[in-house]
Amino acid sequence: MPYGISRACDIGGPEVLTYRDMMLRYSAVAGLPRRRIVCVPVLTPRLSSLWIGLVTPVPPSIARPLTESLRHEVVCRERDIERYVPLPASGPIGFDEAVRLALQRVRDAQVTTRWSSASPPGAPSDPLPTDPDWAGGSLYTDRREIVVDASREALWRVVEGIGGENGWYSFPLAWAARGWLDRLVGGVGLRRGRRDAQRLRVGDSLDFWRVEEIEPGRLLRPRAEMRLPGLAWLELYAEQDENGRTRYRQRALFHPHGLLGHAYWWGVSPFHAVVFGGMARNIARAAARAPRTGPAEPQPSS
Repeated sequence: MPYGISRACDIGGPEVLTYRDMMLRYSAVAGLPRRRIVCVPVLTPRLSSLWIGLVTPVPPSIARPLTESLRHEVVCRERDIERYVPLPASGPIGFDEAVRLALQRVRDAQVTTRWSSASPPGAPSDPLPTDPDWAGGSLYTDRREIVVDASREALWRVVEGIGGENGWYSFPLAWAARGWLDRLVGGVGLRRGRRDAQRLRVGDSLDFWRVEEIEPGRLLRPRAEMRLPGLAWLELYAEQDENGRTRYRQRALFHPHGLLGHAYWWGVSPFHAVVFGGMARNIARAAARAPRTGPAEPQPSS
């Protein structure tokens, strides 16, 4: 814009489309399955926002203002911008080509420094368990915390030695069954084990998990690679509280994809006390019984 010009200008393409048309054409350009769109006679913005919050990762607090804005037309009715910014020689870009260029730019701009940074072409960035609440999306959490009668170093050796031959310190049959089920549906199952029996690094496979983050002596965060209707992480912390006691802190996190993801979390939640509760207790016991050097001995479930 030339110096001294201070105003808002509409910028539009050569087509006027409905939101329905845009969604269908986006899915076609992005290579997604064709979407089935059902028209309903009456649906208020509030009801629509609640439905969006149920079947998508967008919470109602964000979905409602977005839904309410749909009642307003967003059509470019003036072309004054062309006085200051000339059109390209080929003319305005159509919707399909604009989407294709945008998706290509997303692919070209990605610099994958680790496996967890990658996402499929055309997909939005995956959420992280460290995202703030206002970033949007549902994130179910199972929290466990326990004081450990061992040094922080001993606790960390147990945490870093988890998986593989040492197992997951809780209900071995349940973990084995989950691995078999994952293989039945084309997943990796538990067959990968781990690269090193004592040490982990970012990017290591860990049974049907992969190490996404590790802070030696404090935090291990693997991300699930089993087949799930969502994204899942485990966070295992070895910490020291203000009284100098060693404290083990554990979080299981799940970001659901659609209704199936929500149903999956609530369907397995009755078993969390056994699986995750037992895991926290047995890791604490293993740390208390572990030798001062070397990997911790696996412990039976309680």
